[in-house]
Amino acid sequence: MGRLVFLFASSLLLMVAATTVSAAIVEHSFNVQNLTVNRLCNRHVITAANGRLPGPSIRAREGDTLIIHVFNKSPYNLTIHWHGIHQMLSAWADGPDMITQCPIRPGNKYTYKFKIIKQEGTFWWHSHTSTLRATLYGAIIIRPTAGNSYPFPKPYREVPILLGEWWNGNVVDMANQALAHGTGPNISDAYTINGWPGDLYPCSQNQMYKLKVKQGKTYLLRITNAAVDNNLFYKIANHKMIVVAVDARYTNPYVTDVLVVASGQTIDVLLTADQPIGSYYMAARAYASAAGLEFDSTTTRGVIVYEGAPSWTSRTPLMPVLPAFNDTPTAHKFSTSLTALVGGPHWEPVPLKVDHKMFVTIGMALDVCPSNTTCQGPPVGAKLSASMNNVSFVPPSSLSLLQAFFFNVGGVYTTDFPVKPPVQFDYTNPGINGDLPLLFAPKGTRITKLKFNSTVEMVMQNTAIIGMENHPMHLHGFDFHVLAQGFGNFNPATDTLKYNLLNPQIRHTIGVPVGGWAVIRFVANNPGVWFMHCHFDAHLPIGLATAFVVENGPTPETTLPPPPVDLPQC
Repeated sequence: MGRLVFLFASSLLLMVAATTVSAAIVEHSFNVQNLTVNRLCNRHVITAANGRLPGPSIRAREGDTLIIHVFNKSPYNLTIHWHGIHQMLSAWADGPDMITQCPIRPGNKYTYKFKIIKQEGTFWWHSHTSTLRATLYGAIIIRPTAGNSYPFPKPYREVPILLGEWWNGNVVDMANQALAHGTGPNISDAYTINGWPGDLYPCSQNQMYKLKVKQGKTYLLRITNAAVDNNLFYKIANHKMIVVAVDARYTNPYVTDVLVVASGQTIDVLLTADQPIGSYYMAARAYASAAGLEFDSTTTRGVIVYEGAPSWTSRTPLMPVLPAFNDTPTAHKFSTSLTALVGGPHWEPVPLKVDHKMFVTIGMALDVCPSNTTCQGPPVGAKLSASMNNVSFVPPSSLSLLQAFFFNVGGVYTTDFPVKPPVQFDYTNPGINGDLPLLFAPKGTRITKLKFNSTVEMVMQNTAIIGMENHPMHLHGFDFHVLAQGFGNFNPATDTLKYNLLNPQIRHTIGVPVGGWAVIRFVANNPGVWFMHCHFDAHLPIGLATAFVVENGPTPETTLPPPPVDLPQC
């Protein structure tokens, strides 16, 4: 008996030791400052981290603690958001400007510290201030704990693919000008793959991403849409891809030759180099769902070069045929065909009991032009705006929402965000634009307060106000089950019958269909203040956002700790 007890105790010690050894501290320093680069025939000054575009990649394992020291040597206020990381009990490190922190002022620094808890996969980091994320972003790769494997065959190599967007100009100045005049954003001049525009752009023959592969080998491509204002199609000539994860959540394998990646989303695919030895273009361009709206219609491309192939410059690589810019059927087919890998790592069943139901309209709006100001928004004399349930979100200016919540400071926000729109109307009928009062959304910092561990179901209904498009909606602090998606006005009598309660995809960012709706459900088990917003930077500062305040739980393990001593002050 004593020997059995001894062996059991020894086994426990070994398990504890193994757990301890597998968890590491991963530390980085980001020096954010001006960087001069050559793109599209000109020299440009951009804001970048550690002199790189994209910025440095972060690699860690589940259970590791990340410590990132951010030194702001740029001329702009900035914060960094760790996109998709739940920040369980570390909301102070989430990063959205004036939501969880005041910005890091020029010449100052802040250290983000957080633990990776029950998460693995492809994430990314980016600035969450103004439009700085156009050039201030990078990959985060979280692998399983030591000794654990992927729920698919081990790939020969893992390759981050970051799809970006490029402007020939100062992105901060352009964004400020658009806000001042009440207009839409400047159209970008190029898209990029891992920072390079590709050879379809002027002066870019030698500025193209190249991936060398071995015939017969399988590669895990970790694809992120880091573009600022566009959803993107992505294809590789003559190659199929197998989707195995979206937004760092494993999926049932899905074979496709085209991906649709909404702004802010990540997709992991297995690519097998199973074609004849040669060179093949990979390419990305916009999925532009808004009818009549100008957009960047250019195409970025990189090249996959098989080992042993002739120089790709001497023999033109094969080019994939991309979908039409407005190919909504292809986009919808892809987005609705994905399902969760039931029983896979970190899979969670759909919560069946709902505590808080919300029906939320999302879309564009108008704002009154201030006196002594010339506004150029549609119609002339008004400013372009956006709203959720007719509330155009305004962030606080003197204290972050999280500080106000934690220190119980009044007057910063109200918890009366409506659970349904104040006026019911034919949401997706363009004729509503003739009802002028319906187009103007009042400004406010109105958010939703939730009990710890309560379950939220939200129907997001796209509207035709000003125009319809696919809006990529991102939720901080949580992942959600996507129960259903569809077109037209959501009908609770029939559309609730379409809910997938068995294996719906799990995400943190959902492209709400153009002229349609999506239904999500999540458990509010993470105390703090969590932002929800459209991931188009043009729509965030004009109000397409809201926030959730999640109360502390009943134990110290479910209570948000105090802020770090170096938290930036406003």
